[in-house]
Amino acid sequence: MADLELLHFEQLKAEVQAEYLKDHHPSFDEISKWKGIDIIYFQEDLRKKAKGNISEKSFYTYFKTAPSTKLPRIDMLNLLAIYAGYQSWYDFKKNHLFANEIISESEKPLEIVIANEEQSENIDSVNKETLPEKQNTSSEEDKNAALQKIDTENQEFKLNQDSKSTTKSSPKNYWVELLKEYIWLLISGVLLAMVLVLVFWQRIFATEYKFTFIDADRNTRIKDIIEIKVLKEHETPLQFTINSGESKEEDFTYSTQNKTLTMVVNSPFYKKDTIYRNLDPARTKETIELEPDVYAQALYYYTINDISKKREELDKIISNNALIYQVFDNETYGVETLDKQTYIGLVTTPTTSLKNFKMIETKVSPDTKKIILIKFKIQPDETNK
Repeated sequence: MADLELLHFEQLKAEVQAEYLKDHHPSFDEISKWKGIDIIYFQEDLRKKAKGNISEKSFYTYFKTAPSTKLPRIDMLNLLAIYAGYQSWYDFKKNHLFANEIISESEKPLEIVIANEEQSENIDSVNKETLPEKQNTSSEEDKNAALQKIDTENQEFKLNQDSKSTTKSSPKNYWVELLKEYIWLLISGVLLAMVLVLVFWQRIFATEYKFTFIDADRNTRIKDIIEIKVLKEHETPLQFTINSGESKEEDFTYSTQNKTLTMVVNSPFYKKDTIYRNLDPARTKETIELEPDVYAQALYYYTINDISKKREELDKIISNNALIYQVFDNETYGVETLDKQTYIGLVTTPTTSLKNFKMIETKVSPDTKKIILIKFKIQPDETNK
C-alpha cells in the first residue's frame, strides 16, 4: 500500500509541474531541477491558486529526489492536489486508481465524516424521547435502593466515630514516634538545600552587568542581531544572541563574580571586534561602540530599495568573480552557489520572500575595494507552513 501511495505522489508531482508550466517558463521544465528564483515563483503561484505554502526545505526534500522515498504530510498532499485542480489528496487518488486498487473509506475528507456523526446524533436524540416511560416503571426499585444506601451510610458514620475516639486515646509520645519516622526525610531536605546553595552560589552572589551596543558613527543603539561569545580561561566559550529589532530587550546582560570580561562581538553590518573590560560592581552599566561595516550596509541597502537603481549599484560594488552562497535549512542541500547576475536578479525581483532576506557574511577585496564574498539566506516563512 505504501508503494502505491508513493506512485500516486509521483503522479501528483507530474501534474503540479504541468500546472505550473501552463503560465510560467522556469530555467528547466523538470521540477526536480528547479532552484533559487524558480522555487520562489512557484511558491508565489501556490499561494495564489491554493491559498497555502510549502517551505523551501520541504521542496528540496520531496521534489529534488526522484522517485520519492517518503510521503509528505496529508496537509501538504491536500495543498498540492488543490493546486493541480482536485478537491483533496483523496479525490486525486480516486481519479488515478491503479488496477485492483481499493481506497479505504477512512480516507474520505473530514466533511463527510462530520455529516455522518451529525446523523447519528439525531438518531440518539429520537431514542432518548422514549426513555421516560420505561423509567417510571422502575421508580419504586430506586426508592428501595436509596433506603438501603442510607442504612450503609449510617453504619460507616458510626465506624468513623469509633476510629476518632481511639485516636484521642493515643499515648503522649505520638509526636516523638512521628519525628523518628520522618527524621530521614528532614535530613535529606537539609542536604538538598546545602547542595542547591553550593550549585547556585555564583548566581546568588554574582554581580549583574549590562552592556549597550551603539553605532560608532551615528551614536545610536544598534537595531540588529548581535552575536556575543564570552571567552573564559580553560573553558568552552559561552554563546549569546540578542535581537533588539524583534524584542524589547536591547542590552546584553551577564552575571559574574570575575573582575575582568573578554567577549567577541559580531553583527552582520558591523565589524567583528574583541572587547576587554575591567569590571567594577559600582559601575554595572556600560556602553560599547561597534564600527559599521560600510560595504555590508550598502549591499543590504541596495537589496531593499529602489529597483531602478539597485541593479546598477550592485553591479558596481560586487566583483565579477565574487563567491556567492545561498544557505538553506536542509540537511541534504545546505548551500547553493550563484553567479553575480543571478544574485542581482534574485534580490531585485519584488517577491514576498525578500522580506525574509538575511545577510550572513560579506568580504571586501583590499585591492579592488569590491565585494568578493556574499553569504545569505532567505528565512522560511513559518506562518505560511
